[in-house]
Amino acid sequence: MRGYADEVTLDIRTGPDGVDRCAWVGDDAEYRRYHDEEWGRPLHGDRALFEKMSLEGFQAGLSWITILRKRPRFREVFAGFEPAAVAAFTAEDVERLMQDAGIIRNRAKIEATISNARLALALAPGELDALMWSFAPPAKPRPRSFAEVPATTAESDAMSKALRKAGFRFVGSTTMYALMQSAGMVDDHVEGCHRAA
Repeated sequence: MRGYADEVTLDIRTGPDGVDRCAWVGDDAEYRRYHDEEWGRPLHGDRALFEKMSLEGFQAGLSWITILRKRPRFREVFAGFEPAAVAAFTAEDVERLMQDAGIIRNRAKIEATISNARLALALAPGELDALMWSFAPPAKPRPRSFAEVPATTAESDAMSKALRKAGFRFVGSTTMYALMQSAGMVDDHVEGCHRAA
């Protein structure tokens, strides 16, 4: 923990490597890697954003570290989250996935991922990327603490509403704000984090 602006903040934690990070990272090596290499970095591409949407949907009600640890298996059984491949999944694939302990075995989320792939596939190339990024808010002052980081915003509400109207599922506003953070549409690294520099 370090002092910042004449205050001691609990929102920054010095890792075992001596680097100051957002405190939610804790001591988990995979969380450190994710925080340093992915979270808050702009992510583009229909396949990449479809994967992010799918994994954020699976995360609902769970911790993100659970999803990160299972992500390699998710990628394996969901054909690398290629929308065309996932869109072709059948009822037999749903049953296969329901038996796979390497992923989150939630029938509604599995079926939603397949349905969402079909909707993504029906869009023109680049359209999912453009649609999602159209809701990226303007830059805002960096949060000094996580108390300043919202769970939802007007933009995540609007993204959720637009995706739901198009038929996408497991795209609630809280889930979409988490996607915005993860995909770099917003940068919520707090002041004092090495990524904030």
